[in-house]
Amino acid sequence: MTTETIIKKLFEAGAHFGYTRSRRSPSIAPFIFGQKNRNDIFDLELTAEKLEEAEKFVKEIASKGKKILFVAGKNEAHIIMRRAAEKVDEPFVCGRWIGGTLTNFKEIGKRVRRLETLRDDKEKGNLEKYTKKERLLIDREIDDLDATFGGIVPMKELPGAMFVIDPRFEEIAVNEAHITGVPIIALSNSDCDLTKIAHPIPANDATTKSITFFVEKITEAIEAGKKKAAIEVPSTAKSEQAEK
Repeated sequence: MTTETIIKKLFEAGAHFGYTRSRRSPSIAPFIFGQKNRNDIFDLELTAEKLEEAEKFVKEIASKGKKILFVAGKNEAHIIMRRAAEKVDEPFVCGRWIGGTLTNFKEIGKRVRRLETLRDDKEKGNLEKYTKKERLLIDREIDDLDATFGGIVPMKELPGAMFVIDPRFEEIAVNEAHITGVPIIALSNSDCDLTKIAHPIPANDATTKSITFFVEKITEAIEAGKKKAAIEVPSTAKSEQAEK
């Protein structure tokens, strides 16, 4: 896809719309083309460049078999991100971020393992030995754990990267990723601080159409990375067999 085509699609998605100049973060200034009706307008050529960089990085991470944690709590984004994460089998926190998800990963892991154990016991019928009241309490515990930790069950170690919609809204998650050294890819509007973002995508993060466009591009890159890994593994195995 040519740069001209990408820019056209970005424009159609409304990716160029930022917030008012008074809300602008200094770190986003290089990506602003100008203003219209007092609102910042993103330079879509630069947005296209940063999107391409993010896609390449995501593809590389996915090709190495590392997980990419999807994070979105704001109303405009959480359903879109959850569906995308489930589609490509990636972990997600699409709701309230639980403090310590990354910085206290070992403790969080205990709660995740508890959820997996209860799920397994229920599927195998191991809960039948309990009374009806006890089973009801266990079901409630499963529901509570699933609502809080269900999205990160596939994440057995710190992720290779974190994909965020609106790093300003997800400040706690961004800080935890920064502390633990997890690279961040973030769709970032004009009010976002980019100083902790390894791969910012400066664009509209406030409308469903724009968010959907960028989420689809990132998930496509993940799928491409996984496909690349699937092709390379058999090739490596054949080479090893030939050497023997």
